[in-house]
Amino acid sequence: MGMRILVTGAGGMLGLDVAAAAGAAGHEVVALARADLDVSDAGAVRAAVAASGPDAIVNCAAWTDVDGAEAEPDAARAVNADGAGNVAVAGVRVVHVSTDYVFDGAKRAPYTETDPVGPRSVYGATKLAGERRVAAADPRHAIVRTAWLFGVGGRNFADTMLRLGAERDEVAVVTDQVGCPTFTGHLARALVELAGRESPGIHHVTGAGSCSWNGFAREIFRQAGVACDVTDATSAEMARPAPRPANSVLVATRQDTPYLPAWEDGLAEYLAARDRSIQGAGA
Repeated sequence: MGMRILVTGAGGMLGLDVAAAAGAAGHEVVALARADLDVSDAGAVRAAVAASGPDAIVNCAAWTDVDGAEAEPDAARAVNADGAGNVAVAGVRVVHVSTDYVFDGAKRAPYTETDPVGPRSVYGATKLAGERRVAAADPRHAIVRTAWLFGVGGRNFADTMLRLGAERDEVAVVTDQVGCPTFTGHLARALVELAGRESPGIHHVTGAGSCSWNGFAREIFRQAGVACDVTDATSAEMARPAPRPANSVLVATRQDTPYLPAWEDGLAEYLAARDRSIQGAGA
């Protein structure tokens, strides 16, 4: 049975795919991009929910500039924490998107839903604050932690590697950060599925399998047929303003969590969709 689903952050890479997946599943979609709805404005959120009357909300609105959050913590907190709280108290069941950055990355095994959190960056701290606001607002809400997103509708690691691979003979990529690359097209369908049923609490939803960023880059070039060598680097050599978790591998232990295909399959679908997008833009 179709629902009416409100998608916040619908202009972003994930939000675009969620809106498309919800429509493909037969739901009525109210897609609000940042220009349509600033989730940090509590009054605007209440008005948008009252006007659209959704059965569920998939909250994709987020400050995702990890390094930028270190320089602008208040701006990141306004969206990731306050904004999440504003959506969570709107009186509608919410599927809220969170991140692997809520963990410190020091664990030697994959992170489960119940592992202790300990963010090391401003971005991770603001996303954790958002999780807590969502959980406190209503026990019906679902919190979906995911990681290493890539999709056609925005900037991401795969897109950057393809651009660099066309310009250079080799790229240096870190080997000491491991995670689960996740195609937004696959994740979007899982979020819509969760919006359609009550599966409250924390879910870990990522592409199946894991690799290092270096291994991800190698597979990108292999599948895309790009002749570019990938050399090894360390996080210390490629230092960024915000620390990255060394281990971002998330595992689902719940029986009611949607499982995604292998990340390599997600990459293949992404490359095909990217080619279609490029061909369409050139038409």
